[in-house]
Parts: sequence; structure tokens; C-alpha cells
Amino acid sequence: MNVVMISPGYPAEMAYFTRGLATIGATVIGLGDQPPHLLPAAARESLTHYEHVSLTDEGAVMAALHGLSRHVRIDQVECLWEPYMILAAHIREAFGLPGMTIEQTVPFRDKERMKQVLDAAGIRTPWHVAATSVAAVWEAAERIGFPLIVKPIAGAGSADTYRVDSAAELADVLPLLAHVPEVSVEEFVDGEELTYDTICANGHILFEHVSWYRPRPLQMRMHEWVSPVSISLRDLTVPDVQGGREMGAAVQQALGYQAGFTHMEWYRKHDGEVVFGEIGARPPGGRMVDLMNYATDGDVYVGWAEAVVHGRMQELERRYNAGSIFKRAKGLGRISHSEGLDRLLAEYGDSVVLVDLLPPGAPRRDWRSTVVGDGAVMVRHPEFQRVVEMTERFAAEFHMYAG
Repeated sequence: MNVVMISPGYPAEMAYFTRGLATIGATVIGLGDQPPHLLPAAARESLTHYEHVSLTDEGAVMAALHGLSRHVRIDQVECLWEPYMILAAHIREAFGLPGMTIEQTVPFRDKERMKQVLDAAGIRTPWHVAATSVAAVWEAAERIGFPLIVKPIAGAGSADTYRVDSAAELADVLPLLAHVPEVSVEEFVDGEELTYDTICANGHILFEHVSWYRPRPLQMRMHEWVSPVSISLRDLTVPDVQGGREMGAAVQQALGYQAGFTHMEWYRKHDGEVVFGEIGARPPGGRMVDLMNYATDGDVYVGWAEAVVHGRMQELERRYNAGSIFKRAKGLGRISHSEGLDRLLAEYGDSVVLVDLLPPGAPRRDWRSTVVGDGAVMVRHPEFQRVVEMTERFAAEFHMYAG
């Protein structure tokens, strides 16, 4: 099987999916705009061939692939980076390859179209209106009422996403969205926010995963002092997540999803009602696939590759609850020191499975542009409350500083 992997080395986790394809026996051909010498080792060592081309130039991409196809058969195209999923669909249609078509891909990229499909299927979504002008946003706000959420139609994660509680706040937010061509104006759903992530093959769910955001991603994005936390749940039979699992299966059926990774976000309101958030035909970011690996003692990257190439995957057992804590240094400039880490490591011992922090002297990252901040700590334990405790303490008692 000759598989073209679009952007095999960026974002960083793509390198491990590329390696997963090679691990299960696929011949992997990379197509990306990273110079070859900048590819991560995991990607570079897994590729049989690499085509260096601008992914924003569809004509150049097609020319490169037509040239390649004169020398090797192309069997499959995979893309796990959201901005180029439509490009991948164009390639499949142009070369007559299996996988998601343009029509099937659009609802995963256009959040308004996504919700229209799910509304028609009777799935509870936030009340929503698409808007392409300032006047249309104001009209939508009058119809929906405050509080509301304004976010890009084709965005990923919580970038350019704002909660707006009043007309005055909306007036302040609109200039910040001037660069966004189309936005979705939505009801603000008050409740806990969770994920429902799957790996599928032939329309069947082979692996499912639920995580709990603490706090909600919008709060993570708004407040620099927050240490974003995600908790991967070991027991998916608990009553609080059944509505989300059932909704996730219904969403995938409504969208006709067949094979690959999905990442869905959903809300559980205080009265128990579940509400759809959004879904991507991709893995979650924020190192959550690594968190899945720690929760299962498995390799989810390889599991995905097995599913998309062979239509099956080895069963992964959820052995632990696992939590990630991302730290943001206090101050500006370069990382200087940290406090509280050694004490927590001594206390929790083997339950701490990853400490990956920027070293002293490294420039601090822009917390607004990356959820992973200046470093990550990951913990795991069979008992849920133990993981909640550890994540709360690493969030509150471990501090990084820059200056």
C-alpha cells in the first residue's frame, strides 16, 4: 500500500502518525511544505520519498503528484491537519482514490454546514447563525440573545473564539474578528465540556475515548494564569458520559464518517442535557493522543494507521485515568526557574509519567497561540479521584517563571 501523507512532519504529532503508517507496513510518501532537513526524525526516517511543495498552491501539488504517479502507484491519501483536508479530498477525486470526498469533508470544516446536517438529523446543537458582516453579527445576536459565542466557521480549536455577555462586549470583540471572513454566532451552553474521540474503519468505531476539560477551553484561552488540564477517563460506562457517547455515534452516522480519527467536543449541562459542540475528522491536539497512550499503555498512532490501511486495529485497554497539565510561565522573556516541582514529584512518584518543560534560558512561548504553553506534566492512576487531585495540585502548586 502506497500512502501519500500530507504534511508528514507538521504539526509535531504528525510525525508519529507518519511513523505509525510505516510501522504497519505501508510505503509512505510525504507531501509537505517543510524543507526536508526540517522534518522531524520520526517523519524523515519513515518516508520512502518526500515531495517538497507549497500546500497552498493546489496546482503545484497536483503537478507534483501527477509526476510521481508516473513512477509509483498511489493507493491512498491521508491528511490529519485540518487546513488541508479539503486539498486531500481534491486529490482523492482527481486520482479516483478511496476516502472522504469534498462533499463529505465540507461539513467537518464548515461549522455552520456541520450544524445544519446535525440539526436535520435531530441532534441537539447550540442555536446558531452564520454571519459574513458586522450587521449580520448584530442581527444574529438579537435573535440568539446574550451570552453568546462568536467563532470562525472554519476554525480549529478555540482560536478567535469569544464569549460575549453584552452588546458592549460584542462591540469590543468585532474588531478582533475583522480578519475572519465568516463567523458562527452561537448560543452559549453553560455546562461541563468534554470530548468524544474515536478511531473508525468501515463505518465502525474501533476505539473510543472521552476526556474532560478543566476549565473549559474558552476559559483556558482567556486567562493567562490558568494551567489547562485534560483528564482521560478510564471508565466510559459511568452515567455522566453516556449521553455524549450516544450523541457521538449519532453524529458520525449523520455525517457518514467511515475511516480515521474523529475529535468531537460536547457539553453536559447541569440538568444532564447533552449538547453537541463541534467535530473534526482529525485527532485532538494538545498532546491528547499521548495522553491516550499513557491511559492504555498502547500506541494509538499505530492503531490509527492499522484502521485506515487495514480496516482493523488491535484492541487498546483503558487501564488508567490520565491527566495532562500545561504550564504557563509567569513573567516575560526567557525561562528562569521553577518552584514546587520536586516536592510534587517526590509525593506522586511513579504516577507522574511525563515531565516535558522548556529548559532555563529558552524563550517563553506565546500562551495565546499554543495550548501546550511552556511545558507539560502528565499523570495517571487507576483511581479517578487520585488523578483529579494530582492535576489540581500540579496546576496550583507548581510554577514556572520567566524574566
